[in-house]
Amino acid sequence: MSGDIGRAVDAVWRIESARIVATLIRKTGDVGLAEDLAQEALVEALERWPDSGVPRNPGAWLTAVAQRRAIDVWRRRAALDERYRAMAHDFDETTPPEWQPIEDDVLRLVFIACHPALSRDSQIALTLRVVSGLTSREIARLLIVPIPTVQARITRAKKTLAAVRAPFETPEPAEWRARLSAVLGVVYLLFTEGYAATGGDQWIREDLAHEALRLGRMLAALVPREPEAHALVALMEVQSSRFAARVAPDGTPVLLDDQDRSRWDRAQISRGTRALARADALGGGRGAYALQAAIAHCHAVAPSVADTDWERIVILYEALGRIAPSPVVELNRAVAVAMATGPATALRIVDGLADQLRGSHLLPSVRGELLTRLGRTEEARSELLAAAGLTANERESAVLRAKADALRL
Repeated sequence: MSGDIGRAVDAVWRIESARIVATLIRKTGDVGLAEDLAQEALVEALERWPDSGVPRNPGAWLTAVAQRRAIDVWRRRAALDERYRAMAHDFDETTPPEWQPIEDDVLRLVFIACHPALSRDSQIALTLRVVSGLTSREIARLLIVPIPTVQARITRAKKTLAAVRAPFETPEPAEWRARLSAVLGVVYLLFTEGYAATGGDQWIREDLAHEALRLGRMLAALVPREPEAHALVALMEVQSSRFAARVAPDGTPVLLDDQDRSRWDRAQISRGTRALARADALGGGRGAYALQAAIAHCHAVAPSVADTDWERIVILYEALGRIAPSPVVELNRAVAVAMATGPATALRIVDGLADQLRGSHLLPSVRGELLTRLGRTEEARSELLAAAGLTANERESAVLRAKADALRL
């Protein structure tokens, strides 16, 4: 198989996999079967496309292959009943689609997978796996849990849904509220992975971040009276505004201190500002996404790192830590404290997170920066090299190694 075909298949899968799996789940009612069928279609593409070429509509090709394989599966089963025959018939493209209150296939799949029979942790893990195709490693990084824990949650979620015979169909609007928190969480974590990729040779996965923003905008339109939906859109708009400045032409990450702020997308910042104002106008006080959006807004309106309102950012992180406690929130608060009052106080906060963030590159990365500012060069270099060894992102690892090497001078 040529490298060009391999890259084409990989690109098609990144773009189309969520929609393909969403279609298959809607028609089969079985998460595991849908994933297996999609993978089988992908294998067939890898076998056939080198000879036949990439189809004009590769997503439709993969979906059609998966649907034919589904029918084959049903035909091989010994006791096909009327339900299976009806499903097979439903694959006929001439059959008119049944009414769905959520028009977008991917957003519909997110709502379906966030089933109330599952715990919130299981809802999010399953949905991230099914909707985005994130690996267990990527999901584990986002949820700050071990990889086996993620794998167990996904397996348990599938078994639970099978045990309760949960219908994989779009929930009615009256059922949305019970799933909304998890749906928001999934969209947020999708964007987080896009904003700073867990692994690979890209610092930013813009396709994933843009898909999360698209879903967020649709979700805010779907539930216009939910302030946190608008706040999440605000957060993603403002964070996305920096993408052009966060990566050099050769793909090297550009950190906040060195970014050309004239390249930040002011239109996106304005959209984010309006979305946050709308969230505030709905009342009820700021939630976790609104507080994060407010932090991002502080950065967006500051003319430089030095002129940023770090004291306000510290206060916002303190509020965020009370309503949504997390070691990553505390780590980010420590960074803000270092800028507001100095690295010594911040280092004490970071050292208190050692057990909670054990194995994460984030802790030694921040610790290395603080030690550098304190003049403890050898310790700082050791921490930065440790962080470089822990991250699976090649670009991030290179930046951390370069910082460590610079301390030799």
